[in-house]
Amino acid sequence: MLSFPEIDPVAFSVGPLKLHWYGLMYAVGFLAFWWLGRIHARHKHILIQPADVGDIFFYGMLGLVIGGRLGSVLFYNFSNFLENPLYVFRIWEGGMSFHGGLIGVILVLWMCQRNKPYGFLDICDFAAPTIPVGLGAGRIGNFINGELWGRVTDVPWAMVFPNAGNLARHPSQLYQAFLEGLVMFVVLWFFAQKPRPAGSVAAMFVLLYGVFRFAVEFVREPDANMGFIAYDWLTMGQLLTIPMMLVGVVLMFLAYWKPGSFGAMNKRL
Repeated sequence: MLSFPEIDPVAFSVGPLKLHWYGLMYAVGFLAFWWLGRIHARHKHILIQPADVGDIFFYGMLGLVIGGRLGSVLFYNFSNFLENPLYVFRIWEGGMSFHGGLIGVILVLWMCQRNKPYGFLDICDFAAPTIPVGLGAGRIGNFINGELWGRVTDVPWAMVFPNAGNLARHPSQLYQAFLEGLVMFVVLWFFAQKPRPAGSVAAMFVLLYGVFRFAVEFVREPDANMGFIAYDWLTMGQLLTIPMMLVGVVLMFLAYWKPGSFGAMNKRL
């Protein structure tokens, strides 16, 4: 069993101003999105121009934060919302959902490409490789905070997390940081370096995330207020990733086997 590195959640403070590691990880993700987006936009086969990256970054950030918060409330804390609708604004209590954030980002990407010389799938393909670094950073933030821990286990690298009892658990946040952050970034970045059919890079993103998240949920402790959704093993995280995997498979099929009709649809979106 390994010792949990009890890191102060506050990275540093200046007077009354405190910067938490989790917030710092969000900043890392946003900066990575902007920096990688600028690099990615220089490739000749990319239709998005470097000058567009700033707008995409700004609106994408808003979509992520607003969508992530709404998703957390509606998917995981809906009973609290019914009791007090103002609960959605209590952001100081934490609570962000990847799936809600993804929906928010998709909506703002659709708005960003209106009246542009590229289609909705083009901008989704552009954004997909720039996102995993932020996902990985966010999971590291979860680990530092000692939250979203894994299930009880006896593997040699198990840890006892603060506020999780005295039993050793999977460091599932690190599994997700590795898979959703490092592995997804490497695969998507190199996959996107060459011209691909419209929608294929975005399809790879949702498919990989769905598979990785579904797998890690088997060793991640279910949310205490929800438990298992069905069959004593299906969690809310797995339930929400099933549509992602299906969408990824369908998008990939259409991108490679129906490129003409799919490309025409891309320009109409």
